[in-house]
Amino acid sequence: MKTCFCGALVFMLSTLVTAQQSPVPVEEEPHHHLVLKNESVVVLRVELLPGESTLFHTHLHDRVAIDLSGATITRQQLGEADSVPEVTKPGDVAASESKGPYTHRVHNADTGIFEVLDVELLHRPATTSGPAAGKVEAENPSARVYKWTLAPGATSAMHTHERPYLIVSATPLMLKMTDPEGKSFTHEVKAGDVHWVDAKVTHSLANEGTTTGQIVEVELK
Repeated sequence: MKTCFCGALVFMLSTLVTAQQSPVPVEEEPHHHLVLKNESVVVLRVELLPGESTLFHTHLHDRVAIDLSGATITRQQLGEADSVPEVTKPGDVAASESKGPYTHRVHNADTGIFEVLDVELLHRPATTSGPAAGKVEAENPSARVYKWTLAPGATSAMHTHERPYLIVSATPLMLKMTDPEGKSFTHEVKAGDVHWVDAKVTHSLANEGTTTGQIVEVELK
């Protein structure tokens, strides 16, 4: 009887602590690490060890998520049960539209590290956006997302970004970028590397490495 009582008490206290945990802004959640911040975007890298969960945290803006690892995770909105487990893989992208504050937490149910880039889009466009730079993988009112999966030696179509954009390496890659005049620049990128471009750019992307790589571009509308 005593053992049962103690077990019930521990469960009640655990439930009470969970219920009383006040949500924090996403930038203050300790598993979210700031990568880049400017007047247009906040980029956060989330890392969860096996079995870890984030705190309940609140998103206020449209956002884009770019998975950097393969893992099984669950998500729990405040006041609701956990979601059905979902499996992520490097290069998966999702674009969410904000319809008000969104509070949740994420749990890593896997045996490996879960990593994802969270791109918070701080402003919706005041004017109509121009044509897309390529095939749109995902979008919301603030941005379009393009994903380029490049086999070794492959090159993307030449494309133009009319608006500022974020280029993200979802996987390691020896990346070559070439402009219409044939000028090129090659450098090695790691999974999760990001670069903000605040100018009109026309270029192609090529994989100079020996394994397939993925580049994601998040272009403001």
